[in-house]
Amino acid sequence: MAHTPLPPGDSPQRTRQAWSVLIVSTFAFTVCFMVWMMFGVIGIPIKKMLNLNSTQFGLLMSMPVLTGSLVRVPLGIWTDKFGGRIVMAAVMATTVPAIWLMGYATEYWHFLTIGLFVGLAGGSFSVGTPYVARWFPKHRQGTAMGVYGAGNSGAAVNKFVAPVLLVAFGWTMVPQVYAAIMLGTLVLFWLFSYSDPAHLVPSNVKFTDQLKALKDPKVLKYCQYYSIVFGGYVALSLWMVQYYVGEFGLDIRVAALLAACFSLPGGVLRAIGGMLSDKYGAHSVTWWVMWVSWICLFLLSHPQTDFTIVTVNGPKTFHIGLNVYLFTGLMFLLGIAWAFGKASVFKYISDDYPQNIGAISGIVGLAGGMGGFILPILFGALMDLTGIRSSAFMLMYGVVWVSLIWMYFTEVRRTDLMATQAAPAAAAGR
Repeated sequence: MAHTPLPPGDSPQRTRQAWSVLIVSTFAFTVCFMVWMMFGVIGIPIKKMLNLNSTQFGLLMSMPVLTGSLVRVPLGIWTDKFGGRIVMAAVMATTVPAIWLMGYATEYWHFLTIGLFVGLAGGSFSVGTPYVARWFPKHRQGTAMGVYGAGNSGAAVNKFVAPVLLVAFGWTMVPQVYAAIMLGTLVLFWLFSYSDPAHLVPSNVKFTDQLKALKDPKVLKYCQYYSIVFGGYVALSLWMVQYYVGEFGLDIRVAALLAACFSLPGGVLRAIGGMLSDKYGAHSVTWWVMWVSWICLFLLSHPQTDFTIVTVNGPKTFHIGLNVYLFTGLMFLLGIAWAFGKASVFKYISDDYPQNIGAISGIVGLAGGMGGFILPILFGALMDLTGIRSSAFMLMYGVVWVSLIWMYFTEVRRTDLMATQAAPAAAAGR
């Protein structure tokens, strides 16, 4: 298949190329994310096999996330320099042997080491985001990045596929099947993707020049936002299956299906978040995402509680706590909010840094990924320390508070969220 790019424009051929790139890249990212979240399901029998505590389990699940986070900045920069097609293919090809070897690991350190290499799949986000964005005009980049980001739904796909393979054939079959899927995806991606030299950053742009963006306070703020909407999404996607099993006593297959009620909208609806961000602006969408997150996490934080009061008729005991239905409903709402938030944060980036999307998305993606690495470890440590499963949501609730305060003082006080288009003219008249 020829892969010669056409001149920029709105020609039918150019449009077909753009949509082909977007579709095949989104599919590739979905598979990469599915592999990246593999420990969220197979980690449960591995925990039992190795007799791990909650902190060790959190570290096990986080190892792929660590690598996927650390490589995001260099991968984003290499995407600017060499093009998304080459870099994405290289990432997928590198992970295939590691995924296959996972099925032969027997010791804790085996899983930790191989998990680091499997985690390269998570770096695909900072490759595909600038790759697909540059194929579309500026007013449609939010939508394009949102569609691509819907590949986060690979976390939900993992919860559908892995439990079936685990129950039918044992956990070792999961990485073997996933390795075959990744290899097939690599072939499809190479056949139906394109390269455009016009999308490359000029060769005189240095690595150090691109990293200077770290000094920009706006970039740091976007990192904070993304550590919630993406880092929290990754962490809870990994944590939820075992949470359902432990908190509600569910079978692993039922637990995985219910956990998908958070992971699936958290990925698929990102495309809608991109469209909303294009229409209403990144700031407005992100502001409301943070408030919805705050409310959901406040309710999710409350542990199962029994308390006794003394009445005139003697002591009476009451129970307060979320049942599995209310819990799943709140997680569903939280997944929707974070899907919109992941898209709106990257709309900020495409608006503010149109010539440096790869490097900036890599930096912000690194922050989000590091959130996804650190949070499961903290979830496990808090549970070992307090014995309260909902302490994971208490931690996330506090992190959301930080973003709300930061956003209020840097953006909201200078922005009228309810303003109409006529408002600026009215203000000028005064």
